Amino acid sequence: MSYQTVFKRYEIKYLLGKEQREALIGAMDGRLKLDEYGHTVIRNIYFDTDDYRLIRTSLDKPVYKEKLRIRSYKRIAKDEDVFVELKKKYESIVYKRRIALPESSAMKWLAYGGEQPGTSQIENEIGYFRSFYEGLAPKVFLSYEREAFYPVDGSDIRITLDSNVLGRRSGLSLRDGIYGSEVLPDSKSILEVKVSGSMPMWLIRFLRENNINKASFSKYGMYYSEYIFGKETEKKEGLKYA
Repeated sequence: MSYQTVFKRYEIKYLLGKEQREALIGAMDGRLKLDEYGHTVIRNIYFDTDDYRLIRTSLDKPVYKEKLRIRSYKRIAKDEDVFVELKKKYESIVYKRRIALPESSAMKWLAYGGEQPGTSQIENEIGYFRSFYEGLAPKVFLSYEREAFYPVDGSDIRITLDSNVLGRRSGLSLRDGIYGSEVLPDSKSILEVKVSGSMPMWLIRFLRENNINKASFSKYGMYYSEYIFGKETEKKEGLKYA
């Protein structure tokens, strides 16, 4: 399995309506095309502490933040590979490091306290992260439909469009099907522009002409804010919680 293990780039997010999405796809014609995977459904399991320390810190918009997740690009079987990803953001630059492991090995290590599978640098970094955040465990399953585009001229840009974002706190397995609470309305899509330098002028003009402004949010953060934060507060204050 050949894959990129280290990323360093800017990841700029925007929220699009249906008409804006259609206009963007038109503007990309001849400039970018769908990658080899085409339309995919991405599945993620996010790890956090019992008090959701990681996502609460992230929502405070600090200079530095980090997260750990397991990801697959399809519904997988026990022995199929998934990606274990350690993602960090410092002063607007995203650093992502990942390894591929069989799903059973990844979950045994990260969810059930098993031994670290290997001794590579990335595995050691993930192992340190796991020991630093005491009580780290699977907390949220998030899925979404994605279309990813890359430039035909080989320039340094990647564009993704995500829709149908669903989240849940049960059935935290990449072997399970897609279901959960709606995180994003059907009429909306999340645009992410991933670049290591500046954006191309045609895209800057498109965003300006269509009144599309940069947005600061995460899918996990949106789910936490909508479906977890209020209920956790109620439990702490002794209020009714169903």
